[in-house]
Amino acid sequence: MKKFLYFLGVATTLLMMSFGIADFYSSMTKVDYVEGSKTLKFTTKMNTSHIADAIKINPNTAGFEAEVKKYVNNNFDLYVNGSSKVLTFTGSQVNGESVWVYFESAGVTDISTLKIKNTILLSTFPKQINMVNIAYKGNQKTMNFQRGKEVNEVSF
Repeated sequence: MKKFLYFLGVATTLLMMSFGIADFYSSMTKVDYVEGSKTLKFTTKMNTSHIADAIKINPNTAGFEAEVKKYVNNNFDLYVNGSSKVLTFTGSQVNGESVWVYFESAGVTDISTLKIKNTILLSTFPKQINMVNIAYKGNQKTMNFQRGKEVNEVSF
C-alpha cells in the first residue's frame, strides 16, 4: 500500500509539473459590423511575449506598434463576398501580458460570405490556435485557425 501511495504521489507531482510548464498559444479576434459606417471593426488580443517573439522586438520600444501593424497586415487577409478587402490599422496597446490590436475594413455594405486567412503566430508557434468571433446584423459566427487550416469561410 505504501508503494502504491508513493507511486500515486510521484505521478501526480509529475502530471502537475507538466501542466505548469506547458504554454498555451492562442489569439482571439472579435469582429463587429457597424451598420452606420458600413465598417467591419476588428479587435485582436495576443500574448505580449508571443508577438514580441514573432516580430523579434521588445514591446517596450518605440518601434513595437509599427512592427505589430506590419505583422498583422502580413498575416490577416479578409474577403467579403469573394472580394479582397483592405485592412486599416487603427492602433494597438500593450496591457501587461496582452497586446490589443485594432484594425478595420470600410465600405462593407452587405455580407453574404466572409472569408478570412489568419496566420497570426502560426509560423512561430506550431500549436497556435486563432479564434475569430463575428457579429453581423444579429448573427454570430465563430472561425478557428491553426496550422493546416489557415483559411476559413462563413455565410450569412
